[in-house]
Amino acid sequence: MPAQMSPVEQRAPGRWQLGTVTSIKEETPRVKSFRIKLPMWMPHLPGQHYDVRLTAPDGYRAQRSYSIASSPLDEGEIELTMDRLEDGEVSPYFHDVVVEGDEVEVRGPFTSYFVWRGERPVLLVGGGSGVVPLMAILRHRRRTMPELPMRLVYSVRNADDVIYKDELGDDAVLTFTREPPEGWSGHTGRIDGGLVDHADLDSGTAFVCGSNGFVEAATDLLLGAGFSPERIRTERFGPTG
Repeated sequence: MPAQMSPVEQRAPGRWQLGTVTSIKEETPRVKSFRIKLPMWMPHLPGQHYDVRLTAPDGYRAQRSYSIASSPLDEGEIELTMDRLEDGEVSPYFHDVVVEGDEVEVRGPFTSYFVWRGERPVLLVGGGSGVVPLMAILRHRRRTMPELPMRLVYSVRNADDVIYKDELGDDAVLTFTREPPEGWSGHTGRIDGGLVDHADLDSGTAFVCGSNGFVEAATDLLLGAGFSPERIRTERFGPTG
């Protein structure tokens, strides 16, 4: 791992702890980011996740896993970005009830092979809320090795679904699968071979995250573009569109 990456040893996650929500940002009409200050913070690798647990007055517990969106350089806190699922048990509570200053129960970071350790070059391919762990990678690269070739290819349905819209720069390319914004001159439709070829990063490592269908389709495209299977890392979320 390059020295700039501040090597992190993957180890067993810490015990459950109460973190304090310090800020809440509405990313889209159904996605919010929560900054959480942790009393027992430990550095993570871009791509790892935390578990979040809610306990009802009658003792019933609901637990879900959420990827970390923040860079490991954000010492003392993490950012979790949550897509509100109407039939969910955790995300609606965060979206509708949690306010700044509330305490929430979390545990992590959890070990995963879906982590960036400084490999170069890197192609990030995300669909919907699958962009969350990819943003952790992109944010960390911008702060540690900005010269490293990295490109995010991000697929969303329409303009209201773009997460982190104010952070997408020259190292990211968007495609709208359903309804592009007015005046849009960029790519429309699903991610295709042209977008992958345009990234010109077929000699590196690819990280793919999204729904099952998205991951399968994107992986096939990457294999067709010359990526070998061992250089493709995938993470699958629930339905994200």
